[in-house]
Amino acid sequence: MGQELSGKVAIVTGGASGIGRATVELFAEEGAQVVIADVDAARGEEVAAKLGAAAAFKRTDVADADQVQELVDFAVARFGGLHVMFNNAGTGSAIGRFLDDDLKDFSRVMSVNLFGVMVGTQRAARHMVKYGGGSIINTTSIAALRPGGGVMIYRASKAGVIQFSRSVAIELGEHGIRVNCLAPGLIPTGITNYDMAPVRRQMQPLNRKGMPADVANAALYLASDRSAQVTGMVLPVDGGASVGPPARPLGEVTPARTGSTQR
Repeated sequence: MGQELSGKVAIVTGGASGIGRATVELFAEEGAQVVIADVDAARGEEVAAKLGAAAAFKRTDVADADQVQELVDFAVARFGGLHVMFNNAGTGSAIGRFLDDDLKDFSRVMSVNLFGVMVGTQRAARHMVKYGGGSIINTTSIAALRPGGGVMIYRASKAGVIQFSRSVAIELGEHGIRVNCLAPGLIPTGITNYDMAPVRRQMQPLNRKGMPADVANAALYLASDRSAQVTGMVLPVDGGASVGPPARPLGEVTPARTGSTQR
């Protein structure tokens, strides 16, 4: 690729691993100076050291508004500005039946997945308003786009990200700030540590294994000037899983009985 982000400064939360790390590496490759924000200092420092002068690490708990403000201030002081904010940090919730869920992780999941996105958007936008705008990218999930059992708190938090992002895109548009969502699905990360192969066969039309780099490529589009006319969008990166399951071979389709009523 070229230098699509040359001259731009970006923050990537959750940048020490998974989708975040893949994005940090791609943004740096494309010419950006990148601040890696994460609670995992060891991994974050490792990524920063690998990328050299193009990157810096700042330990940040996105559930703490003061730490998020310190993160924005750090990026501006270190690299001279802020043009792209990728609110990517996230955490999972308990897996199981809703009736058996004690809901004890509600506050933690909402604080990271929803509040972290909201305060990250706000603090980045406050800077961007003064300096000609920018791009804010928020990570949601296909769990917010299609209903399903289990992980109800996670689903609710990610659905909140969509409604917040689309609404704030309207409010920030007059300042030249674009706000969009990425909705990864069936991407192996630290919080998707199950065997995805059988799920992929049931849910995903594209017969292809998705990887963090696929989401990073989508983030690059939303961060770059190629998406200058795009805001308020939710972009699934899921092999079509949010559209519907794979089509079965014609031989597997059961024809309707003659005379049956279809509604």
